Amino acid sequence: MHLSPDDIIFWQYGIIKLNATIVFTWVLMLVLTLGAKLITRNLTGQLNRSRWQNLLEIIVTSIEQQIKSIGLRHPRRYIGFLGSLFLFVACANLFTLFPGYEPPTGSLSTTLALALCVFLAVPIYGIYQKGIFNYLASYTEPVWMMLPFNIIGELSRTLALAVRLFGNVMSGSMIMAILLVISPYIFPLVMTALGLLTGMVQAYIFFVLAAVYIAAATQTSAGQSKPVANSSVQLHSPTKK
Repeated sequence: MHLSPDDIIFWQYGIIKLNATIVFTWVLMLVLTLGAKLITRNLTGQLNRSRWQNLLEIIVTSIEQQIKSIGLRHPRRYIGFLGSLFLFVACANLFTLFPGYEPPTGSLSTTLALALCVFLAVPIYGIYQKGIFNYLASYTEPVWMMLPFNIIGELSRTLALAVRLFGNVMSGSMIMAILLVISPYIFPLVMTALGLLTGMVQAYIFFVLAAVYIAAATQTSAGQSKPVANSSVQLHSPTKK
């Protein structure tokens, strides 16, 4: 039983190691890249569309609606980054259906890398939306004495984002392995289905938290209300009488 795919070494030369985390991460990226290429090569605007295009449009539209409901006004601006995060984490967990596959999200190095991507994306989107001076000034709100605490908060939530995903994926694998040892003929199918459901939930949580952090960073004014999920508020420009 392996606690992490880092423990599975395929090749090693001195301190250079090729473990399961690296191999399955690259396999997953290759599958996603080729899949995106194949699905999008024959896109059409006609009513007679392929099933793959319909599935792709459902996924993209659903992610777009989720981003908008969290509070980001222009979901197309963020869907490339947030959608990629969701698809990577979701597919990393769904591919456990294949024998011998180890999810790279079961490695702290992978989850930390994903969390660092979010950590870098938050100020990038915040500066793009508000400008560098207004964004940096947000760290001194509500008073300048909060500056160190706001910085610590940025770092701690990045670590929490990484550890949460790693811990949930690793604990799910451990529980499945223990139950398979105790009763190998009763639990496999049930636990596999439960593991897939848990993996999708973790992908959704990671996606939502990343979107909330970006939404908080891109607020244009201090008085603007914080983004709330399932928000249906619409802004209307005043009409002249």
